[in-house]
Amino acid sequence: MTTGVKDMLDTYPADLGGVDRDKLIRCVEQCIACAQVCTACSDACLSEETVGELTKCIRTNADCADVCTATAAVLSRHTGYDAHVTRAILQACATVCKSCGDECERHADMHDHCRVCAEACRRCEKACNELIASLG
Repeated sequence: MTTGVKDMLDTYPADLGGVDRDKLIRCVEQCIACAQVCTACSDACLSEETVGELTKCIRTNADCADVCTATAAVLSRHTGYDAHVTRAILQACATVCKSCGDECERHADMHDHCRVCAEACRRCEKACNELIASLG
């Protein structure tokens, strides 16, 4: 499956400022996927009979989806690239993905959607941390 991320980067007319292209692609793709999964998990939590016990999970899912969406957008812009901004948003994204993954794991035995979400959060957290490490 292609997300178009690589295709768009391949058409970018300028240098990416030393950013590892493969790690950047993977990170943007994981952020987009995580945002979608967190949004769906939040909605699934709202449909559970025990919704009152899932309020923290719902909130964390919403926060994670928003931060992942913002991170994907920032990473998709390269003109006027600022490594400090990129590093800060990647760190924020890794942090919120860890928090959301931890919260969803608490409910994973009872709710499969939380298990799926925790896994997506872990993948995104890893992709963000790998991109941060490659920034030097």
